[in-house]
Amino acid sequence: MSNTESPVQTALFGQPATRELHRLFFALMPDAAKRHDINHAAALVQQQHPGLRARWVKPERFHATLNFLGDFPVVPDEVVEKAMIAAGALHAASFTWTLDYVASFRGREPPCVLRSTQVPELLLTLWRDLYAALVRAGLKLRAERQFTPHVTLAYGRQELPEAVPVAPIVWEVDRFVLIHNVVGKGKYRMLGSWELA
Repeated sequence: MSNTESPVQTALFGQPATRELHRLFFALMPDAAKRHDINHAAALVQQQHPGLRARWVKPERFHATLNFLGDFPVVPDEVVEKAMIAAGALHAASFTWTLDYVASFRGREPPCVLRSTQVPELLLTLWRDLYAALVRAGLKLRAERQFTPHVTLAYGRQELPEAVPVAPIVWEVDRFVLIHNVVGKGKYRMLGSWELA
């Protein structure tokens, strides 16, 4: 390579090669029955608000993020190992989470999200305790001052004008999982699953 060439790899036709981004996060994943219920709520919003012109999330990707570990150029084995040790040492209780309305977060492509009027205290405890366990395991995480539990349904061109009530979806949360995702590609890969007591 000459001194004038860029070190960035190029793909066919001279376009820069796209680099994969590997995302790691802990999440709550609904079972098939709950995914069906969540998809039904999404269809209702889609029907009532066609002006959103949104990109709708596929049902197999429905989840509620607990703790975000980061985006990496390659899967970092050390981070995965520490995360799994932290999760394995955690003692947390199962709980019931009732999702009952859809609203928008602010953003360039405002996420359309399924939320709950009442957030279970045990869900907040799980989030706090898992964060503390990950820090104790030696992971450097972004400090999250606030946690707004939600399931993303879509990314819209505009925000919903107001919250949309939906038939309550009662989710018996009995486990949490560690997910690996290559951003923009394929299905989520589950690296580990831990039962809640």
